[in-house]
Formats: sequence, C-alpha cells, structure tokens
Amino acid sequence: MTIKGPGIFLAQFMGDEEPFDSFPNICRWAAELGYLGVQLPSWDARCMDLRKAAESQAYCDELKGIAAEHGLEITELATHLQGQLVAVHPAYAEMFKVFAPAGVDTPAAMQAWGTEQVKLCLTASRNLGLRAMPTFPGALMWHTVYPWPQRPAGLVDEGFKELARRWRPILDHADDCGIDCAFEIHPGEDLHDGASYEAFLAKVDDHPRACLLYDPSHFVLQCLDYLDYIDRYHERIRAFHVKDAEFRPNGRVGVYGGYQGWQDRAGRFRSLGDGEVDFPAIFTLLTKYRYDGWAVLEWECCFKDSQQGAEEGAPFIQSHLIQPPARAFDDFAGGEVDLGSVRRALGLES
Repeated sequence: MTIKGPGIFLAQFMGDEEPFDSFPNICRWAAELGYLGVQLPSWDARCMDLRKAAESQAYCDELKGIAAEHGLEITELATHLQGQLVAVHPAYAEMFKVFAPAGVDTPAAMQAWGTEQVKLCLTASRNLGLRAMPTFPGALMWHTVYPWPQRPAGLVDEGFKELARRWRPILDHADDCGIDCAFEIHPGEDLHDGASYEAFLAKVDDHPRACLLYDPSHFVLQCLDYLDYIDRYHERIRAFHVKDAEFRPNGRVGVYGGYQGWQDRAGRFRSLGDGEVDFPAIFTLLTKYRYDGWAVLEWECCFKDSQQGAEEGAPFIQSHLIQPPARAFDDFAGGEVDLGSVRRALGLES
C-alpha cells in the first residue's frame, strides 16, 4: 500500500477570476502545477453543486470526467463549514451564520441545515466512489476550554452526549453510504486533541465511521506530539492534510496568540517546508501503518502568496512519498529455513 498524491484542497484557491472561478478551470491549473488529485469544498458553488451531486449520478460522472480530462482524481468532498454548523454555541452564532444561506441564523436552524448538507455530501461521496469525507464536528464547549470560573460538574459529559446525539444519525447515514467521516481535530472544535476525540468516540459507541483527518499543523500550535498521535490513532486516520506550521513563543505571546494577527502570533501556519513540521517522519509513520489515502496540500500561510505555495506544494509532497520495499533490505542474508541450522545457531545442537 502506498500514499497517494500529490493532492490539493481547493477551498483556499476558489475565486471569481480565472482560473479559480470554475471546476474545469481550476482543474487545469492544478494539473499544470503537477497535482494528481483535488479535494473539493462542497459548499462552494463555483466548484460543485452539492445537492445535484447527491441526486444525480450523471452529474457525478461529469465531475469525475472533468477531473480525468486533466489527469486528476477527486480525492474527497469536504464539509468543514457545514459540519461546523451541526453544533454551534449561541455565543458564536453571529460569526458562524456567514457559513449558511440567508435566514439560517439561529443555532437550531444552523444545526438542521448543516446536518442536511453533511448527509447530502455523504451521498454525493458515495456517488463519486470516494471513501472519506473531511469535516468539522462543531463545538458546544469550546468557550470552556480554559475555564474561569470552573466548569459546572457534569458539563463535559453532557456536552459530549449532546454532540454524539447530533452526529449519531449522520454517522449511521455515513455507514449506509460506505463513507468515513474524517473529523479534522482542530482548535475551536470540541474534538481538538486525542483526549477529546476519545471522549466523543465513547459516546458514539466507537462508531466505525467516526474517523480522523490528520493535520499536524494544528498539533504544533497546541504543543501536542503529532508523531505519537499517529502511533495512537493510525487505525482511524482516513484523510491527510499536508500543512506546515511553526510555534515560536516569547515573553509577549504564546499558545493563545494575544489576539494578534497571524504574523504576530507565536503559532503560525506556513507554506510547506517553511515551518517546523517533521514531514519525513510523518510520511514514514503513515507508510508504516499502511495509510493508503491521499496526501493533500492545504495551503495557509501569512507570509507567502497562495500561488507560490501551490507551486511549491506538489513537488514537496511528491518528494516525501515513500514506495514501500518489495523485499527487506537484508533479505540477502536469509534464505530457506533450515531447522537444523537454526537449532545449531541457538546452541541447541552440536
């Protein structure tokens, strides 16, 4: 099994001017840069019509055909914005309503719309022959992540129960579709590290479709061991965002960033190769554990232009892909098993 790539997440690149204004145009652009796969933001109508993709196999075949014309595959359909709306605390409703259509502006309305959208995307993913759907879980407890005053007793347990209640029907639909929900573990979400993911997983009875998107950049900013994370959770990793980051705290700013702009925070996302993420070790571990999904560039950088980041991303990912060996490097020293020789080497026979 080998990691597929390079792929590119189109969310940060879609726009109103060519070549970013339509799926055919952006496919041509991505292919010219050396990408082999594209991850689609399912919420962006310039890229795709989600409802049509859920209802029409012909339309999905058309999307696949457009990608194939440029030597590309569709890697996944993402629902980060819609998944976020499945669980919105009222304190964040004003900011999150921009993710939904006009009139969908209360937490209850957002939940209903977001749930429907995520289910549509799971159906569309099945129609496209995909395996995983990157998404966000939403957040009901994030405002209590570093609590003062202390959290009321039982808040965390009840919070995960409610999150599980909202996601369980979605996960069951995912199972019907044969698609894994790949939650991106991310600050601002109730699933923001391994412990919070485990708490959610327990509440959904270890649902087989409650899986993970691996993005090391978010762990750098939390000072979390992103290599040990792979060792712990590799069986659930179904998607991979290749994104770099750095964490440079000083006497003025640390993990929380002091409300500063991105360039002045201690933790910053960077273009590939400009941060401190140990990508050779990551690709090695994912190869060790036989991850055979896509390695997809998610470009976010406060210093470098997106075009430059995209141009550099494809060769960077390509250079880190590992072809597993057909045989062990020390096979020459082996051979057929000779039990007598083995026992003599153990000192059991003269």
